[in-house]
Amino acid sequence: MLLAAICLSMAPAAASAQTATLSGIVTHDGDGEALPGVTIFFPDLNTGTVTDNAGQYTIDGLPMATVTVQVSYIGHQTIVQDVDLRQATRLDFVMKESNAMINEVVVTAFTGTSQLKNSPTPVNVVSHRDLHAIASTNIIDALAQQPGISQLTTGGAISKPVIRGLGYNRVAVVSDGIRQEGQQWGDEHGIEVDPDRVQTAEVLKGPASLMYGSDAMAGVLVLNNMPVLPKGQIAANLSTQYQTNNGLWDYSLNLAGNKGVLWDLRWSERMAHAYKNRYDGYVPGSQFHQRALSGIMGLSRKWGNSNLSLNYFHLTPSIVEGERDSQTGELEVPSEGYNVKTYHKALPFQQIRHFKAVLDNSIFLGEGRLKLILGYQHNQRQEFEEAPDEAALDFRLHTVNYDVRYVLGAGSWKVAAGANGMWQQSLNRGEEVLIPEYKLFDIGLFATTTRDMGRFTLSGGLRYDNRHIHSMALEDIFTDFSRDFSGVTGSVGAVYHATDKLNVRLNTSRGFRTPNMSELASNGVHDGSIRYELGNKDLKSEFSWQFDLGADFSSAVVSAQASLFLNRINNYIYIKRLAGVETEGYQTYQYSSGNARLWGAEVSVDIHPVEPLHFQNSLGFVDARLLNQPLETRYLPCTPPLRWKSELRYDIIRDGHTLTNTYVAVNLDCNAKQSHYLMEGDSETETPGYCLLGASVGTQIKYRGRVVANVSIIGDNLLDKAYQSHLSRLKYADVNAVTGRMGVYNMGRNFTFKLDIPITF
Repeated sequence: MLLAAICLSMAPAAASAQTATLSGIVTHDGDGEALPGVTIFFPDLNTGTVTDNAGQYTIDGLPMATVTVQVSYIGHQTIVQDVDLRQATRLDFVMKESNAMINEVVVTAFTGTSQLKNSPTPVNVVSHRDLHAIASTNIIDALAQQPGISQLTTGGAISKPVIRGLGYNRVAVVSDGIRQEGQQWGDEHGIEVDPDRVQTAEVLKGPASLMYGSDAMAGVLVLNNMPVLPKGQIAANLSTQYQTNNGLWDYSLNLAGNKGVLWDLRWSERMAHAYKNRYDGYVPGSQFHQRALSGIMGLSRKWGNSNLSLNYFHLTPSIVEGERDSQTGELEVPSEGYNVKTYHKALPFQQIRHFKAVLDNSIFLGEGRLKLILGYQHNQRQEFEEAPDEAALDFRLHTVNYDVRYVLGAGSWKVAAGANGMWQQSLNRGEEVLIPEYKLFDIGLFATTTRDMGRFTLSGGLRYDNRHIHSMALEDIFTDFSRDFSGVTGSVGAVYHATDKLNVRLNTSRGFRTPNMSELASNGVHDGSIRYELGNKDLKSEFSWQFDLGADFSSAVVSAQASLFLNRINNYIYIKRLAGVETEGYQTYQYSSGNARLWGAEVSVDIHPVEPLHFQNSLGFVDARLLNQPLETRYLPCTPPLRWKSELRYDIIRDGHTLTNTYVAVNLDCNAKQSHYLMEGDSETETPGYCLLGASVGTQIKYRGRVVANVSIIGDNLLDKAYQSHLSRLKYADVNAVTGRMGVYNMGRNFTFKLDIPITF
């Protein structure tokens, strides 16, 4: 905090005494009419405005520097360009209606914000409109609809992201500008983020160790908050939804303003009773209750901006045990008198509390910007088995994140250099232990660059990481030891803009991940996995080489994207069963390592012969296996099957007076049979394929030219198909003695009703 205060005190003196003003008008390409309500946003400054009823805008107090401006309006192509505020005082924009063109969206890149078309690696951007049109129980559930993205689930409340067949500590989740740290090593440990706070999400596929260090080997999920309001504005928002299958309902209240000082407050609550399906009926223990409170306060001035965010997340999920009556085959209830439609917790259950504070500063110094982020996180994860007031497991994780970098240049050449990392301390306060208490410190030094050469855009960089981890001894369970891990990673890639419609991408990157404490030193019963787990102190860091080749094409009637990848990982860490060994009555598993190879592809195609009609298709596939292994241990666990998604969407009203952006859609979600699975010790089993039919309808309601409500109705699994996802952990619960079916099935038919009411003062 002291370093931040020093930087802030120096900022006004370092910045220019002069400020810039930019104004202009935004019109429609077809008829030249002015467009009101268009958002003019400066990502590097975290400030912006909207056009008035005459399509005009004015924003002052801007720095005398070259910055990126993003112009966006629903139903139209986003415009992104750099503007030198030392020379330009007026800038007009002409917006085209959206067609099959791939929108130019600002994304997280090597040197800060960039354009999607210039990224050498695959990036999926999920808009707020897309998130509103998806039915989900948590944020990972919503993002798993993207090609190449899957989720490892334990009921409805707990989901872990899997990118191209890699999950757990190989995927980094970034929220509020820092990595989310909440004990990602556990099978039943989810992501502690309020989904109502997420405005957009960016999915970076492939090693992102260059930007985030260890644990970003598979990729990164970047969760972006709501944008800052225009100056002088105060706004409120109420959103709510209801789902018929599990009775899920939630509400989120938001109040924000920009009166010289930026502020944003949000309270969210979400709860659900047990879900049901055609084979199991209601699934006892699948209910959950979630609360979240967040607040942001900040300043945006000519010298830059500074924001302080505070977040509290509290999730109470009950645990699905999946035990069955041997005579009837029905799922057993947790206790006598249990109501499957209760919203209250029932033993066994978890309590997850996550507190986070982040100070995010961006300061203009010379021709560049100094970016400084400091964060603190406290994660408490408890599990209650026998009594609701006595925690059997109680993990407490303290994390301090830091990130300091200097970004120089704009336009054709950008360079960034800096350091980031974290300090961690994990404590055990429960009766049972699985991993030892430990301390961790790591630091990474990096330098990256991007060069726009017209037809070519080149990107790359180098990074050095060092991580020290120290395990604490505990009686006869854990021993005291220390390990140091280091690695050099890098990336180099290019985008060839062959034509205005065709871009070709090529990238080579080296990833890096250190073993976590569970892999190094676990020694105990992991109830979530129903096995006794042993660590391996001799494990080495994972290193990977990944090659990406991709292309995107857009025209008046079609847009298509395709990407191929090949990933070779040395020292890939996995857990395997020790044949014939039982400890405390449980099968015993121990972590080991070997060399792995993954390859796959993602393809998406959007065809619309006429503007209102869209036929969208996406395909994702990955083959993941250990090298030089027999069939029983050949395939990596938690590998998603081939998945094909198709949607036929018709935009009924594009820009109306009362109803606008009105659409109706029908979709099909098909997952192929997964016959490539980890066979040893019955760790996994083959999963049959299935297809799910869905439909949705949505609209925005306008009053006096303003949007006053967003309404969506979404139907999932309309044919009430009984199925099991290959990445559902409930798939391996008890066998039904009557039907012979193993495990618990996923959710059946479900209808979701969403309402969002924005209010602007």
